[in-house]
Amino acid sequence: MSELRNFKLPDVGEGLTEAEIVRWHVHPGDEIKINQIIVEIETAKALVELPSPYAGVVADLLVPEGQSADVGTPIISVQVGGNGTTTAPVTPNVERIAAPPHGEPDLIVDQPPQGGIEPGLYGTLAPNEAPQEAAPKEERQAVLVGYGVKLGATKRRTRKPGSQPTAPAQPTAPARPSAPATAPTTSTGRVNVLAKPPVRKLAKDLGVDLATVTGTGSDGVITRDDVQAAATGSAPASVLAGQPVARSVPVHIREERIPIKGVRKYMAAAMTASAFTAPHVTEFLQIDITETMAATARLKQLPDFEGIRVSPLLLVARALIIAVARNPIVNSHWDEAAQEIVIRHYVNLGIAAATDRGLVVPTVKDAHMLSLAQLGLAMGDLTATARAGKSTPADLSGGTITITNVGVFGVDTGTPIITPGEAAILALGQVKDAPWVVDGELAVRKVCTLSLSFDHRIIDGAIGSAVLRDIGAMLTDPLHMLAWS
Repeated sequence: MSELRNFKLPDVGEGLTEAEIVRWHVHPGDEIKINQIIVEIETAKALVELPSPYAGVVADLLVPEGQSADVGTPIISVQVGGNGTTTAPVTPNVERIAAPPHGEPDLIVDQPPQGGIEPGLYGTLAPNEAPQEAAPKEERQAVLVGYGVKLGATKRRTRKPGSQPTAPAQPTAPARPSAPATAPTTSTGRVNVLAKPPVRKLAKDLGVDLATVTGTGSDGVITRDDVQAAATGSAPASVLAGQPVARSVPVHIREERIPIKGVRKYMAAAMTASAFTAPHVTEFLQIDITETMAATARLKQLPDFEGIRVSPLLLVARALIIAVARNPIVNSHWDEAAQEIVIRHYVNLGIAAATDRGLVVPTVKDAHMLSLAQLGLAMGDLTATARAGKSTPADLSGGTITITNVGVFGVDTGTPIITPGEAAILALGQVKDAPWVVDGELAVRKVCTLSLSFDHRIIDGAIGSAVLRDIGAMLTDPLHMLAWS
């Protein structure tokens, strides 16, 4: 006997009380399965995909797209059959796989599946390879995803008549074409894609089919920049920087109203609370960053940094982490309720990212424990995911200190507002050629301006100046990073 079940908007964490229905993936009359993604919602912090806890037929969509609903409000009704249909607890699609503590796995080359398991993240079906007609039996078992193993639904399929299994790629000697004009295919028609696991993870997050991407790395390897370019369709630099594309507005429209909701509403409330709670002080330091620019160029040539976006911001992040170790109180929090200053002896580094949904700050967890290459990889992953609108609440919470790169917008400096729950934020201005005195002689050097805003309840001028001075010294001469780390 069938019955009508209502699925209520769940609490996706972080104490949020409402969410907006962004897009329904199903319609009335559609048949759905347990854990099938049915709706995409936007909370005050992130876009989240919700799976269905029921298997059955969609009866009605109770909240239309574009409308907000409180947690606990029924958003969809499902006609559940009485033939043993079960339900499952709802788990929002907000998980992240942590990077390994040392290095990264070898390059993976797509091969036909072994043992009938679909390769998922590590492989893509060629366009001419159709699935088997027989409905496969769904089961729960370990599936390799990114850097970890999780339980997931996998499907077993019968091998095509006459096809032979292909030996799996050896991790120590992956097959590499010398100069691939197009992606090679195996005898079964599957496309071989050369890309490292972090790049594949990024492509999955951004919804990019690696089989359609041409690699620009050595031996045709697909790099992170290739994936990001494919995701943006080779868009202008303003789009790559996360800025909204200018829209043409009919001349008869003199005003336009944009609803304040979602991430933008949360950002406005957080910035207002921070500005009127913590007494801000901002200090500035102009530095010669020529040696840092040279070090950045050398890092790009190292094999360890292949496929990683290396920019001056990476060395600025490392310098800030070292400065925090030398001045721990800058990495602290004012606990008003307990009347205590909480000093954190770990660094969850926030990287402010401008998106068309508003300013978000994804955080690199335990950044102080990462190597320089791992730090660059984590920063690139989080910012790319944020600009694609796919950051999870976990990505956007727990920060202890933040960096904002205002230089990408062509400005020299700024007075950034401290992220709530933190004590300081560092801004990096644009790097430009400027006259500078070197050994008593006037020379043209690469110069930029740093600004540090800090909570004057916690950090006095002496400590704030010391932190800014240390960061400036490390960026003027990167050798200080080795001496002080």
